[in-house]
Amino acid sequence: MYFSVDITLFLAVIITGILCFMSLGLLQRRGKLPPGPIPLPLLGNILQLSGGSIVTKLVNMRKKYGDVFTVYLGSRPVVVVNGYKAVKEVYLDRADDFLARGDTETFNTSYHNHGFVFTTDINMWKELRRFSLSTMRDFGMGKKGIEDVIIEESQCLVKELKKTKGTFFDPQQIFNKVSGNVIFSIMFGHRHDYEDVELLDVVNTMCETFHIISSGWGQVFEMFPGIMKFMPGKHQTILSNMQKLLQYVKKRVDKNKETLDPDNPRDYVDAFLIKIEKEKNNPKTEYTFLNLVNSTLQIFFAGMETTSSTMTYVLLILMKNPDILGKVCEEIDRIIGRDRSPKMQDRNHMPFTDAVIHEMQRIIDLIPMGAARKTTRDIEFRGYYLPKHTNIYPMITTVLKDPTCFQYPNAFNPKNFLDENGEFKKNDGFMPLAAGKRNCMGEALFRTEYFLLVVTVLQNFVLKPELPIKDLDITPDVSGFGNLPRSYKLALIPR
Repeated sequence: MYFSVDITLFLAVIITGILCFMSLGLLQRRGKLPPGPIPLPLLGNILQLSGGSIVTKLVNMRKKYGDVFTVYLGSRPVVVVNGYKAVKEVYLDRADDFLARGDTETFNTSYHNHGFVFTTDINMWKELRRFSLSTMRDFGMGKKGIEDVIIEESQCLVKELKKTKGTFFDPQQIFNKVSGNVIFSIMFGHRHDYEDVELLDVVNTMCETFHIISSGWGQVFEMFPGIMKFMPGKHQTILSNMQKLLQYVKKRVDKNKETLDPDNPRDYVDAFLIKIEKEKNNPKTEYTFLNLVNSTLQIFFAGMETTSSTMTYVLLILMKNPDILGKVCEEIDRIIGRDRSPKMQDRNHMPFTDAVIHEMQRIIDLIPMGAARKTTRDIEFRGYYLPKHTNIYPMITTVLKDPTCFQYPNAFNPKNFLDENGEFKKNDGFMPLAAGKRNCMGEALFRTEYFLLVVTVLQNFVLKPELPIKDLDITPDVSGFGNLPRSYKLALIPR
């Protein structure tokens, strides 16, 4: 009996000693980093970050610790950067110091550092981003060609929406299909019918995955990836869905291989396959099959989810603000009318609509924490020492709601983008998809899709909410990696 008690006591002392040693190590590391809540060994700041939206928790911590502070996701320290001036330093003023991609375990577990969006290898990122941007431009992104593709897709959308015949429906899936088809056209050279099983399966899988990543399950996985990989829970769907999507892309790439004509590339995948063949004797090439598959999925994911979630949110916000909706519809009728499709050049003559579109994107705040960054070298930042490879969260949400940039930071008000004469005015604080060298590569594509789809829907339909306006809830359903709208139903009545 005494032996058993001695062993128990001995183990307790050993464990306590280990925890104290780890705590001391954490405190020593914290001495070099910005201040923040005291972390627990192994668990980090789980007590401060659990029980709600991680975005809200981090924003509230700013009140106590200032614009730059440190939190621990498990044992991993992350420096959280807030406000326009500080985030601008990260994205623009000192871009090279923060150019590396930070750890994003919910994606890294599947991508394994392949592809260019989430890779921590700066050389790989530079080479594959340059190639991808150039290739996607060749196939229409940012050119009039893709505008024509989006206009054609928007007319398909109108036909699809008319099939609802004024009944109430959830718009999320339809917008998934629309944005999925636009990116399909660039990546794979063609679109799908809206009832195509393959299209439905891909877009629904992406939507489900992004929702879980942004939920509490995704946040816990981000803190403890090594353990959570083996634990049951909804986060396992992230892993299985990502493997499913990667297998789908591999199948599509193999299909392109079978009919590839090196002299006549049809799409992004063809162009990458041709580049692989040209570089096959280069042992240091970044043009590999794995990078092709992962880059394709990353572009597809970002291109579809950004547009579909934003469009779903937009209709909800407009129904919540009928006076603003009415003014937008009046400007559409006056400038475009109802007999032709909208074009991007129309935006220059629609200052109120342009302001509303920007303000909706600001208030939606789609990627509130930004995509994680890392320091590329040991640096001094705002009076603190940040070692090389320190993870950074540039809190875009605090930029989009910065009172030094926006007159009405916490309210939906188009005046944030209008001057005293009612003309559209740019705002330096508007960086919803990041800024600088590592901003969203498809931002130009998104802006084109976003404007044309919003205007096309309002040109052709009256929005009718299922619930009374006072009961429409525009707060996010989940708020983590993304701010995603609550499920709702509306009816679209042809005008």
